[in-house]
Amino acid sequence: MPRVGQPAPRPSGPPGSSGPSGSLFRGPVFQGVGLVLVALVSGLVWWLIRYEAEPEVQAQPDPLVSGEFKYERVAGPATSADCAGNSYGEIKRWFGEHPCQRVVRALYVTNAGEGARALVSVVLVTMPDPELAAQLKAVTDTDNTGNISDLLRDGTANLPKAPDVAKGNYESKVSGAEVTIVEGDFYDKHKNDQLLKRITTDALRLSDALRPGT
Repeated sequence: MPRVGQPAPRPSGPPGSSGPSGSLFRGPVFQGVGLVLVALVSGLVWWLIRYEAEPEVQAQPDPLVSGEFKYERVAGPATSADCAGNSYGEIKRWFGEHPCQRVVRALYVTNAGEGARALVSVVLVTMPDPELAAQLKAVTDTDNTGNISDLLRDGTANLPKAPDVAKGNYESKVSGAEVTIVEGDFYDKHKNDQLLKRITTDALRLSDALRPGT
């Protein structure tokens, strides 16, 4: 019993605790805060793992508008496995001995300004292997050997007052087992050889729009 005039002894324990065991710091409130912190850390870790596992997919540029000139497709694409049946001249005979796997053809129009409106034929040929693709390019690059018919020549497309692209400029490229062939000319007998070469060279990229799934 405390003496008269002396304060009663205080319970032992660290300051701020509600008793000897410090139950104030182990109560429901602080237990809830701990669970929230654990949940936040776990969520952050999961987000980081998922972010690294699923990299952002970059959208591929549209070949019709991603170069020097912009193009509008006006015919095709027409797809076939019969390259010989869609060719003429020496190229037709060559395909008879070296069948292709696929040929895709289309026609495009571009306006280069000041009355320079051009029609271009784009042909994408897939050969069985890169060696045959290189041989095909060498044959088509040679004068007077024929070519793969554009969609106007074989009557697939009907474009009034369209130029004969085979009488204009020719460009080609090979990539692996694929060969791209471009022919183009201006409407209304417009003449500008340097500009036409720029257009047909630029149009080589349009083969990207002729691959399956594009």
